[in-house]
Amino acid sequence: MAEQQIGYVEWEAWGLELVMERGTLRKLLFVDKGRAAEAPEPEMAVARLQLLAYLRGSAKGFTLELEPKGTRFQQDVWKALREIPYGETLSYKQLAESIGRPMACRAVGQAAHRNPLPILIPCHRLVGADGSLTGYAGGIELKRRLLDLERQNQEQK
Repeated sequence: MAEQQIGYVEWEAWGLELVMERGTLRKLLFVDKGRAAEAPEPEMAVARLQLLAYLRGSAKGFTLELEPKGTRFQQDVWKALREIPYGETLSYKQLAESIGRPMACRAVGQAAHRNPLPILIPCHRLVGADGSLTGYAGGIELKRRLLDLERQNQEQK
């Protein structure tokens, strides 16, 4: 197994780069489309297939081993993000309350912004207190598209 593996996935107008270290996903980056992908090692192939299945609407979650690096608070926020059900959203305040830090709405937003594995750790499911779409590393249009994808597939149960 290579020390670091990089894989690419293209979906609609977006390019996604997966970074894996020693068989564990560390990052998902938003990149330009059109990057060439080498034949991935088995772990990266599984990660790419799971991401593609999610983006095509045939999977609602991931079984990949994720190991994002961050502070204890960031880890708590990222864990709580993974508990937001597919197709649903929470406000920053609701998430702050769920981790026992009701006054930490802004800090929750900062932790979500620093999420190294967007989509896999679904920070796109965070919305403003009024339900409005707020910042997202991949842009508001991608956030809207991911939420639409989940809502459409949630209805097809």
